[in-house]
Amino acid sequence: MLKDHTPTTQALLGTLFTWALTAAGAALVIVIRGKQRKLLDVSLGFAGGVMVAASYWSLLAPAIEMATESKIYGANGEYAFVPVAVGFVIGAAFVYGTDVLISTLGIQSPNVLLAMQSVGFYEQNSRRRQIAHINRPTESGEIGTVYEDPNNEARNNQWRRILLLVVAITVHNIPEGLAVGVGFGAIGSSASATFENARNLAIGIGIQNFPEGLAVALPLQAAGISTLKSFWYGQLSGMVEPIAGVLGAVGVTLAAPALPYALAFAAGAMIYVVIDDIVPEAHQSGNGKLASWAAVVGFLVMMSLDVGLG
Repeated sequence: MLKDHTPTTQALLGTLFTWALTAAGAALVIVIRGKQRKLLDVSLGFAGGVMVAASYWSLLAPAIEMATESKIYGANGEYAFVPVAVGFVIGAAFVYGTDVLISTLGIQSPNVLLAMQSVGFYEQNSRRRQIAHINRPTESGEIGTVYEDPNNEARNNQWRRILLLVVAITVHNIPEGLAVGVGFGAIGSSASATFENARNLAIGIGIQNFPEGLAVALPLQAAGISTLKSFWYGQLSGMVEPIAGVLGAVGVTLAAPALPYALAFAAGAMIYVVIDDIVPEAHQSGNGKLASWAAVVGFLVMMSLDVGLG
């Protein structure tokens, strides 16, 4: 039984589960074709709702309870909001900082689908284009017009953008892996930090990872990437979660006083991703109402998991 294992092993198995659901979502690219923008926007809305609910019931509420019970932040926990607020802001700042770093590497907006839609949309044909206003000496020493084949340049740009895309999505999956790892590492630290709570968080993150895997793979396929490669990059986005989960579990096990900060850090990072990336992107193509209702459904699903199964 998973409950009998150490927190680190539980975190590893839990995040392997979330990674597996990411891969399962990406595998749908085999049967679903085309851009399917409406489906992607609904998926993003659902994922956003799950992340918001998970941030409160599985992360912020236990963090506040732990800070209150520690008696470090006032005899009655009147200052319990301090570590939670600090961790929350640092988590949001972490994602913001990585977004800025990624933007300097070449992706102007690391929003999930904005980044993906910038991949592969290059006109590649056999016609050689003339480079205007560039004159170079020819072999005979005369000044002539130079022609270049754009295929190699376009191919290099495409792979560079794919690499940056995977980095962007992977960075945004780190908080999710940390959340699961910290959740398992915090078991027993307070009344609400239970195995069931951590398990439900892993299930919720896995549920929102399923459409996220498809949201990565489908636009890549629409951009001309092969189905197999689209699936590979889709599941690759979730590969970082087991690593982050184990690190989170080990970290909070060794430093118990940091638990409220760690839980709030994961919550702040997830909320920032929802507000800055998922919500604007889901509303960009005229499917905002559908995405909003999908977010409501996602929130209710995660809330039901936490309250009903907790």
